[in-house]
Amino acid sequence: MSHSALIAPITEWLIDRALGQNDVCELFDTLCRKISGIGIPVKRGRLIWSTLHPLFQAETVIWDRGHPATLEQFEHQDQASDAWSNSPLKYILENRLEIVRRRLTGDNEMLDFPLTEQLAEQGFTDFVVLATNLEGISFRLREGEQKDRGVMVTWATDKPEGFSDDDLAALQRIQRRFSVACKTVIQSRVSSNIAMTYLGKHAGTNVLNGQIRRGDGAKTKAVVWYSDLRNSTGLADTMEATRYFDLLNSFFMATAEPVVKNGGEILDFIGDAVLAIFPFEGDDELRSAACAANAALVEALQISDEANSERERNGDERYKFGIGLNIGEVMFGNIGIPSRLTFSVIGPTVNEVARIESMTKLLQQNVLANSTFAELDPSKWKSVGEHKLNGVLEPMELFSFQRAE
Repeated sequence: MSHSALIAPITEWLIDRALGQNDVCELFDTLCRKISGIGIPVKRGRLIWSTLHPLFQAETVIWDRGHPATLEQFEHQDQASDAWSNSPLKYILENRLEIVRRRLTGDNEMLDFPLTEQLAEQGFTDFVVLATNLEGISFRLREGEQKDRGVMVTWATDKPEGFSDDDLAALQRIQRRFSVACKTVIQSRVSSNIAMTYLGKHAGTNVLNGQIRRGDGAKTKAVVWYSDLRNSTGLADTMEATRYFDLLNSFFMATAEPVVKNGGEILDFIGDAVLAIFPFEGDDELRSAACAANAALVEALQISDEANSERERNGDERYKFGIGLNIGEVMFGNIGIPSRLTFSVIGPTVNEVARIESMTKLLQQNVLANSTFAELDPSKWKSVGEHKLNGVLEPMELFSFQRAE
């Protein structure tokens, strides 16, 4: 039975989806249910694409009849896994094919991949892979090599006679329209990944929402965090570049990762320093922001202790750092020149927090904060007296962090 008349509404629906904003799981889930609804006997569907993300190199949406679609992400690996190396997906890329079909039972049975063997054992009878080239979305086969194959979709059925010719023709016709909708969704995800990775959640969202002109921005209240590596010049001069970068990344994992984990936002890595904020509105949010910053602080000190112990066991240099904390109003927005902007915070609060951190060296403390921050949880802070900060008119009372024993 021909599906031509029945797939027309699906292709029209896909065109509508290509013009809007879509969740990729919801898009694929709905497509699978629509395809099943017109009589194409799909029981299993997978949507696979390559992505740009600091943690993941590929993503896939998994759909099985009777279950909602779910997203799975694959981390970057130096070497390809056996599952990928022996997969029909790699085969279709290497041979630049648009379709691969395998009958899993009967006279035409062909189980030449581990995946097809597994599907046959699970009761599937027919399996097909469809690939569509999308410019700008490529799969990496090995280091430095790309194949321009944008999205791949796999379908499997447990119908005894497998897919009919009409089933395959309908799936191939749907594939092209679906790929257009996918390109919109995937490129939006990639843009969001890049913006969030390089700008942070707050700044990335603002940029994606159109705040891209010099001077765009707004005032906000925030707990401001500034951490800086000690003796970085000496370390850079005496260490091999790879070992110094390893030390820097260990330092950033200790002083930046806890900030993100506790709801803060990294605004910039300034050489070997971390500038971050915990934004808030009102007294209730201020206390929540301060609690989050305190939690990040405890984790940062613990992680650095563990990292330094590990580095010492491996014969590597330990590192030291200072952290300054301040509370106040900051100007959050675009600064720079029209052709090259950065999204950051400026204002007296930012200048003060850098000066507070610099005092950790003089006072031989790991962490210092101003009185406004310390008074929110006085049991954790001890006054070290008033001090004149460079560039700040009035002396400021500073407080050192008291670590729990």
